[in-house]
Amino acid sequence: MEIAKLKQLVTEKLERPDRSVSYDRKEQVLRIENQKNKKGVSLALRPLLAKYETKKEEALEEAVRYVNHALEAMGQDITLAGKEKKIFPVIRSTSFPETTKDGKQLIFAEHTSETRIYYSVDLGHSYVLLDEEMINKANITKNDIMEMAQFNMRSLPIELKEDIVAGNSFYFVSTKDGYDASRILNEAFLAKMQLDMKGKMAVAVPHQDVCIIADLVNDTGYDVLGQMTFQFFNQGNNPITALPFLYENGELEPTFILAQRKPKKD
Repeated sequence: MEIAKLKQLVTEKLERPDRSVSYDRKEQVLRIENQKNKKGVSLALRPLLAKYETKKEEALEEAVRYVNHALEAMGQDITLAGKEKKIFPVIRSTSFPETTKDGKQLIFAEHTSETRIYYSVDLGHSYVLLDEEMINKANITKNDIMEMAQFNMRSLPIELKEDIVAGNSFYFVSTKDGYDASRILNEAFLAKMQLDMKGKMAVAVPHQDVCIIADLVNDTGYDVLGQMTFQFFNQGNNPITALPFLYENGELEPTFILAQRKPKKD
């Protein structure tokens, strides 16, 4: 399918009288906005096209649900009162905006050279990132938000799916709850996983809806992880980073896979 055809299909599914839909041809990004409050969602079509090649209509429906839920959340008057257990951290790239479209300062903390931690309030089908105005109205400090989010994140279930390639084990967290990548912040989980590693432990968060743990015992494992992370990065609704992290002594170190491949012994 061509990008133009995909654009037509997605536009038809998202068009409504109260919305405006525009297209950036150069970036191949569709912008869908609520005409009333001018808040909106940008949908990159190139990654969606890659997903469509394998998942067909399911990929389109998934993208439409994502946009509809996000726009629905943006139309709500958000209050934090009584939602203390609904505050969670979300991982984004360091290139992610620090302010909202209307200039409000988002709440975030530094994480690695590739990632930042933003904070959200969960609304069920979607969430809204917290800004300074929201927490000031609730008379809550940034430290309060960070502590609540960390505590709530640890309560999220972790179900792992395992795949073994050439002796290397790959574990996937992909519950599609919006916080899969946030599991990288669960230090107890990472430390427990490291105890079972036979080789080097690596962690990847290519997009919002997956966290990959890898037990790398040979060169093939490094190659597979590099290819896998890049593929996931290109197909995610909220891409984060195509660089995996080596995990050692509680530290995450971004790494270029080719630079880490071990030399073969003669």
